[in-house]
Order: sequence, then C-alpha cells, then structure tokens
Amino acid sequence: MTAMATMEAVGRVTERELELSAIISAYNDVTDRLKDAHERLHQEVVRLREELQRKNAELRRRERLAALGEMAASLAHEIRNPLGGIALYASMLERELAGHARVEQAASRITGGVRSLERLVSDILDFAQDHPLERQPWALNDIFTTLEDGARSWAEQTGGRVILEPTADVGEIDCDRHRVAQVLLNLVINGLQAAGRGGTVRVSAARPAGGGVELCVIDDGPGIPEECLHRIFNPFFTTKASGTGLGLAIVHRLVEAHGGTIQAGNRPEGGARFVIRLPAAALDRGEARGRS
Repeated sequence: MTAMATMEAVGRVTERELELSAIISAYNDVTDRLKDAHERLHQEVVRLREELQRKNAELRRRERLAALGEMAASLAHEIRNPLGGIALYASMLERELAGHARVEQAASRITGGVRSLERLVSDILDFAQDHPLERQPWALNDIFTTLEDGARSWAEQTGGRVILEPTADVGEIDCDRHRVAQVLLNLVINGLQAAGRGGTVRVSAARPAGGGVELCVIDDGPGIPEECLHRIFNPFFTTKASGTGLGLAIVHRLVEAHGGTIQAGNRPEGGARFVIRLPAAALDRGEARGRS
C-alpha cells in the first residue's frame, strides 16, 4: 500500500471514529436526560402520594369532627335547659341564705359551677355550628384595630405585651373581619397566658410569594410540648388546668371556613408559633383581571 493510500485509510478511520463518538455522546446525553426525567417523575410521584395521604387524613379528620360536632350540639342543647333551671334556683338560694355564711357559700359555689358549665355549653355550640361569613375586602390594619381593642384588657390582666406589626404593604383580604379578629384574639390570649407576667405576644402579616396573606402569632412562653403538636387543634384537648379544649378547635374551623390553613409549631429561640395562611383577596383577583 502506498503512503497516499495509507493516509486515506487513516483519514477514513478517523472520520468513522468521530461519527461513532458523536453517536455515543448523543446516546449518553439522551440517557442522562432520561435518568433526570425519571428521577423528577419519581420525586413528583412521592410528593403526590404524600399529599394524597395528607388530604385523606384531613378528610377523615373533618368527617370525625362533623360527627362529633353534631353529637356535641345535641348534648349541649339537652344540657342547657336543665342548666337554666339549676342557675335560677341556685341564685334564689343565695338570696334566701344571705347572712348564713356557710350555706350561702355552698350556694355560691353551685352558681359558679353552673356558670362554668354554661360557658362550656356555649363553646360546644360555637364549635358545632356552621360559621356563615360576612365577607368583604378589609385592610389588615382595620382587623388589627379590632384585635387591639380586644387584646388590651387581656394584656392588662396578664401583665404582658401585645405587639402588632405594621401591615402597610399587605393590602386587603376577602374575609369576615370580626371572625378573623376572633381567631387572632384567641391565639393572642393563649400566648399571653402561656408567656405569663411580663411575656410578649407578637402578631405580624406578610404577602408570601405564592399569593394570599400569611398571619403569624408568636409568643415567648415555654412553647408547645412536641407530643401535643399533632393534637393541638383537636376538640376537648387542652394542656390548661381549667381550659375547655375548644378554643383552638374553633380557631381551626374559622380558618378553614375562610379557605385557609393554620399550623402550630415552636420557635427555635423558644415560644409557640402559629401561622395562618389565607387565600388571595378579591383585590388580587381584580388586579389580575386588570393586567390581562
């Protein structure tokens, strides 16, 4: 073979090698992309499965709470009627026994017990009933004003402080102003009681990237025991010596009635943290229509 023929053969081999190398490179690239796509698909399947499990668990919880609410409402109505009679006769006894210290004190204790039961019955009915909402766009500062009025006396009683952070950049939300204020007030009262004298409860608001509004209530108390976190919104569950265990259950129902979510947790630096997420307001939807 001549030198020229040898060079031509080497050139052809090199050209074939380059073509084969390009094919192998393209194959490896496709394989890598398929692996990446498979991994992303696997992760999405895992995420969807976990989300489905959470949704199913939440659905079962709602069904149990609905059944419990119906039963509790029926019992509350049955209890309320004789309770009214007991309260009436106990107050009559107090008046009749005025001046007889020992028996008057016994009648007074009966009256106090009846009042406690009446509060429990009212809480049960509040938990059991549907909560029709009078929704309209409200600025969060208006809601905070309502909250401030309600929280002032509790702060004085407990010797604590309530700090409401400015919400100028948050805008408006579609909500029942008094119901949202009720939710926040309940969380503030819990925080003040947990933090004790000299404690602080802070309420803030923000617009998360995904839209809607996020309300956060934190305190500098001892926090929520880890074993209680998954039960904190269950009706009749309480860590207080004299609590009914319905306050946070009512909070949960009111947040759900607004189409929102609430989560309880603890802060790394200490204290409890409640985060409420409410869906986008009518104002947001109107702005979106205006831009389209």
